[in-house]
Amino acid sequence: MRFFKVLAVLLLLGGAIGVGVWRGWVPLPAEWNPWAPLDVRASPNLLTRYKLGRLQEDPALCDQVLKTSGLRVSHQADTPADAACPLRNTLRVQGADVALSSSFLASCPLAVAFALFERHSLQPAAQAVFGQAVTRVDHLGSFACRNIYGRAEGRLSQHASANALDIAGFRLADGRSISVLKDWPGEGDSARFLRQVRDSACDDFNVVLSPDYNAAHRNHFHLDMGRWWVCR
Repeated sequence: MRFFKVLAVLLLLGGAIGVGVWRGWVPLPAEWNPWAPLDVRASPNLLTRYKLGRLQEDPALCDQVLKTSGLRVSHQADTPADAACPLRNTLRVQGADVALSSSFLASCPLAVAFALFERHSLQPAAQAVFGQAVTRVDHLGSFACRNIYGRAEGRLSQHASANALDIAGFRLADGRSISVLKDWPGEGDSARFLRQVRDSACDDFNVVLSPDYNAAHRNHFHLDMGRWWVCR
């Protein structure tokens, strides 16, 4: 009986603190406040994935978070609702601190996840392995109105809603190129770097597929913000 009384008190206390934080009565650092918007510049913590998930159904909040991302983006007009692959709340990502092989279309959550990835996963991996920064990301595109693997039947790919990005390689500050296709099978620094990038990307995206997944991904990392969580 005593245990249940203590548990009830703790639950009431926790609820009171939660209401206090939500109402702003209890001060809490923004990065540890689950109701505060995500700040891409802040170091990721246990709440980062939760805050990232909140952006899926809240375009206004996602736009607010984008202001902390450093990305250069332009909002795109929605396509007709009866289109084969309608696009809503879509952005064109034109660059950030790192250059892109070309701009790409992205859902707002994908754009924010890419900004987190570039700042907190990609660049730290490059510094750890090579002692220098990545200056360009080479990608194969994001939006493609098709089913998974381009099959005639089946469910639509995350690419069909600009919610996925395929990255093929990276350019380092000294001009060196790192290719998923050529360098993943090796055992040197380039292969070690690519594996660190793949592993850390799983903290930023919901789905990360590498050459370890299947032959269809032998030349790129597939990164998306779909409903499933996969890290391969």
